[in-house]
Amino acid sequence: MKREAIVTILKEDLKPWDVVVIGGGATGLGAALEAVTRGYRTLLLEQTDFAKSTSSKSTKLVHGGVRYLAQGDIALVREASIERGLLTHNAPHLVRNLAFVIPTFSLWENFKYTIGLKMYDWLAGHLSLGKSLHISKAATLERLPALKPDRLTGGVLYHDGQFDDSRLAVNLAQTIADKGGTVLNYMRVTGLRKDEKGKISGVTVKDTLNGGEELHLATRAVINATGVFADDILEMDNPQAPRSIAASQGVHLVLDSTFLPGHNALMIPATSDGRVLFVVPWHNKVVVGTTDTPVNHISLEPRALEAEINFILRTAGQYLAHQPQRSDVRSVWAGLRPLAAPKAEGHKTKEISRSHKIMVAGSGLVTIIGGKWTTYRRMAEDVIHRLEQALHWKETSSVTHQLKIHGAANVVNWDDPWYFYGSDKLHIHQMVATQPDLQEVLSATYHVIKAQVVWAVREEMARNTEDFLARRIRLLFLDAREALRIAPAVAAIMAAELNRDDQWIADQIESFTKEASAYLLD
Repeated sequence: MKREAIVTILKEDLKPWDVVVIGGGATGLGAALEAVTRGYRTLLLEQTDFAKSTSSKSTKLVHGGVRYLAQGDIALVREASIERGLLTHNAPHLVRNLAFVIPTFSLWENFKYTIGLKMYDWLAGHLSLGKSLHISKAATLERLPALKPDRLTGGVLYHDGQFDDSRLAVNLAQTIADKGGTVLNYMRVTGLRKDEKGKISGVTVKDTLNGGEELHLATRAVINATGVFADDILEMDNPQAPRSIAASQGVHLVLDSTFLPGHNALMIPATSDGRVLFVVPWHNKVVVGTTDTPVNHISLEPRALEAEINFILRTAGQYLAHQPQRSDVRSVWAGLRPLAAPKAEGHKTKEISRSHKIMVAGSGLVTIIGGKWTTYRRMAEDVIHRLEQALHWKETSSVTHQLKIHGAANVVNWDDPWYFYGSDKLHIHQMVATQPDLQEVLSATYHVIKAQVVWAVREEMARNTEDFLARRIRLLFLDAREALRIAPAVAAIMAAELNRDDQWIADQIESFTKEASAYLLD
């Protein structure tokens, strides 16, 4: 994970890669880990930072998908439930068992949701996180004391997983490196190189951190795992390639924990837009979402629409005793779902299956689209299997079912604000012991100290202020104003680590201030 050293080696090492994976989100990281653990010489390239786009903007749930069960997608629920169980074991420092309560307002709802969630349990088999059961009105209010008691008849309790998406992305990148693979952020693929038969033989890349220096890399195979940007790579390969992505925007709001105290989540099973809405405790805050809005414009930082913000506040207020207002929102973010475009027109995005889709072009380019964080490992297994078939390589076997992710720790104190570092927490403490100045407090409220910034630069490939505040410690997602307050101090610490000047610090503060404005409500 030493970026500058890796770039130097990349310039000098002319040996062809077996697999180059384009995209450093959930899908690409999973594919690269699958490839390297099967013995392939693997390189992953990400145009910005790991999980910069969709993969850092989820509802923070590792779940089988109650909504997909209601849609009758039994196969997807079964697959996701199994993968949820595997991820709970493989990344125990990031995935926790969370109790959810669906409030019910009639005997029919009691029966319907209880039966449906019993089936949810059954599909998970021995990897179930806990039994679903009907609970009384009193028990429902005990678990969700901030719930309106009006017309409430009871609730249905079930279990699902919760995680930290961008922290898992960082740990997956570290795991790839641990296993002998190579990962690089801020390395944009600008072209695909082909041999005389029209088969892909390499990629042209631009190092966006070093003056746009261009490199030509040889490879035997390329996997396009760029999510909502998949069509860009497909068009590099074939300018006439049909559109493959139907993007859908999902928005989340973050509130203080007073809106839902305790460690139970609220699931609202039927909103006015036909989706479900989650109100979930996360990092001592509450995440509320999501929406489903079809979009035509694809960007790295989509903006939440006023209609989406108002919908979430209004819907949450129908269930919570204290109606959340705009002034209560600590952060708001929007992410784009890379759904596989339906062949027939007229499908609503919420009706498009979250199953993944793999395509192989005549050039040998392998593209994977769709899917979700929960099934990232299974998607990776499938795409490497398909690559081997398409390119007539000897078939290999997956070893990731029981593979522990970097940082995995068997004992986790979820009340520790640094729990997400897992086994790396000890190394940070050891670093502080030898350099006492690293104990400098940047944010007392969120337990942020100087050592975390230094660690992120040295060990987690953070290369700018936003990398750290948004995806290494999640502060931008939890409290955008506090992130803005400490941004100058973070930029100065990173500048010292990266040997940057005062102008770099000023540019960083200006850039982060502009970016963070999208996470604030006026």
